[in-house]
Amino acid sequence: MNESAPGFGSDLQASPRPVAVALIGLGILVWFFSIVPIQQTERARVMLFATLMWAVAAAIWKLDNWKPKTGRWFTVLAVMALSTPAWVWLGVAGTLPLMAIPVALSAILIDLSAATSVAILSTALVVLMSQVLPGIGPAEMAGAGLAIWAALAMMRAVYAPVRELARWSWTHYQTAQASLEEARSRRAELEQVLDDLERANQQLVRLNLLAQGLRQSADDARTTKEQFVANVSHELRTPLNMITGFSETILESPETYGKIPPTLLADLAVIHRNAKHLSELIDDVLDLSQVEANRLVLTKEQVCLSEIVEAAAIAVRPLYQSKGLYLKTEVPKDLYLFCDPTRMREVMLNLLSNAGRFTEQGGVCVRAWTENGRLWVSVADTGRGIAAEDMGKLFQPFQQVDGSIRRRYGGTGLGLSLSKQFIELHGGTIGVESQLGVGATFTFQIPSSTPPSIHAGFMQGLNPDWEHQQRTRSIQIPRTTVRPRLVILESGEALRRLITRYTDGLEVASVTSLETALGEVNRVPAQALLVNDVSVSKALERIVSSETLPSDTPTIICSIPGKQEAASGLGVAERLVKPISREALLGTLERIGIETGTVLIVDDDPDALHLFGRMLASSGRGYRVLLARDGREALNILGEHRPDVILLDLIMPIMNGFQFLDQKSQDATLRDIPVIVTSARDPMGQPIVSSAMAITKGGGLSTHQLLAAVEAISKVFATSQAGDLGLTKEPVE
Repeated sequence: MNESAPGFGSDLQASPRPVAVALIGLGILVWFFSIVPIQQTERARVMLFATLMWAVAAAIWKLDNWKPKTGRWFTVLAVMALSTPAWVWLGVAGTLPLMAIPVALSAILIDLSAATSVAILSTALVVLMSQVLPGIGPAEMAGAGLAIWAALAMMRAVYAPVRELARWSWTHYQTAQASLEEARSRRAELEQVLDDLERANQQLVRLNLLAQGLRQSADDARTTKEQFVANVSHELRTPLNMITGFSETILESPETYGKIPPTLLADLAVIHRNAKHLSELIDDVLDLSQVEANRLVLTKEQVCLSEIVEAAAIAVRPLYQSKGLYLKTEVPKDLYLFCDPTRMREVMLNLLSNAGRFTEQGGVCVRAWTENGRLWVSVADTGRGIAAEDMGKLFQPFQQVDGSIRRRYGGTGLGLSLSKQFIELHGGTIGVESQLGVGATFTFQIPSSTPPSIHAGFMQGLNPDWEHQQRTRSIQIPRTTVRPRLVILESGEALRRLITRYTDGLEVASVTSLETALGEVNRVPAQALLVNDVSVSKALERIVSSETLPSDTPTIICSIPGKQEAASGLGVAERLVKPISREALLGTLERIGIETGTVLIVDDDPDALHLFGRMLASSGRGYRVLLARDGREALNILGEHRPDVILLDLIMPIMNGFQFLDQKSQDATLRDIPVIVTSARDPMGQPIVSSAMAITKGGGLSTHQLLAAVEAISKVFATSQAGDLGLTKEPVE
């Protein structure tokens, strides 16, 4: 037991002050004995004993304040010393067993070891007193010794378990304290990790948002490519029709053109054959582009599968006969399916043509069967087979097993890709099994009855070989709400206050320089960079000329005058939103210190000029009123008169209020004239705060982005689209 540990020993030690109080009380009781009729000498001893007890009590109290440990030992020894005068001076019989009291006090005030020492000292003192003082017999000695050691045994019986329990509690307290400190340290580390994880999660969400934009850009590029392919394919068909038509006419009716040399006819036959091949290639490219653009429409009907297979077999039979190959068909006559017969015939034709080209010996067998409500068709050949590493190229457009320029077998690599697309449009799948030197078997399956309606482009971009693995445990990452982030570049705080006042759920970063703004956008992804500048056109030129503008972050520029702009020269002292009451107008003039003088009112509405003039004239302050119907007329008036204040409307013809403020700020003689803006509201009831807005983006805007922006802005500006503004707070003026 470490009793020296801070807070342990002192918690088990009682204070000696109750002993001092008891001694004072006993001293008072002894003093009462001195007033009873006794001898003078006895009265003196009694009073001396009482005084001694009071002195000891005072000393105990003092030492407890000064040196507590010394005070406890002094208390024990003083009580032991007071037992002798009680026996000798007072002559009170039976007081010798009081020597047990110091033993109990030492256990209470100090510890059990001190109680043992005091018990030994008290016993020795009793033995010494029996040798020195008369009247102490064996009985008194035995009684005193018994009381002393009984008190020690009692204190040990009481305090030993208490101290053992205290030692156990203290040890576990220290262990718990250490565990608590470690837990706090771990908790701090965990909170730091969670904070880092949350920040990383926010960055990931922002990057995902940017990735969505990039994916949209990729989709736009893909759509553009598909449109280009479709347009070019259609444009190429017209001259090809001329080539194949005239060459076919010449070959079939050469007499129409007079005498044609045989060599020219042979060359025309080559031209005709290659033109037809090119026409078929263009048809394949056009079909592929239409499938990828989700514009290919299937014309489905109930047809017999054996008829489709037979039609394809008749078309490829010359190829098989020229190579000495067999072509077997094991298709029941009663198999019907709901499909587009033209596209399904093209699938069979592609599979049979590929099998015939890559087979040198043996032949091809076509089988068909139904299983679980689906129709299965397989085309097995005895060709050279396909290597495992080449399987991934089979159904990709313009990909071939042998892609070298000196490849033995022809083809464009579009047949299998188109076949896969056609099968998937019918709600089916296609696959292949092959072994080198043995052959390959292509198998596809489609619904044998009317399939359910599916979205043609739902599986676009997904690999059918991917395996879905169900999550078996809950997500432990803390779910955080990532707010859209905006970077605001302005010299004041007008735009920031506007954004934070009328919108919720946005993270806003305010900067004062373009370099800092670009650095902030590059550091953390942002939805947009907002620029508040006096001149929208100049700010746009400055932004566009910057070479570090991120290509994935749009920049929106506007001009919103505020308190900072007033300090920099625009002279906007106050803003009032129409309709303006007389009290509001006169109170604003009084607030900026214009209680008399000349007032220039600039407004294109004659009724507004008349109204404000009447308000000022009725104030009784002696205002002189000057009127102007637009900003240019106001500048002409300022050339001849210098008013004390200007009431300015923002929306006016010829020169609006924003242009007037810009011109005024450039003239040093007019710059200090205060301006009270009397702005109107837009059709949605919002105060007009900017004269123009510009949008730019690094790398430019695509057609899709431009049209989407035009549509969104048109909805915002349309008075009928009140619900599209997206304001989450009701503006209060």
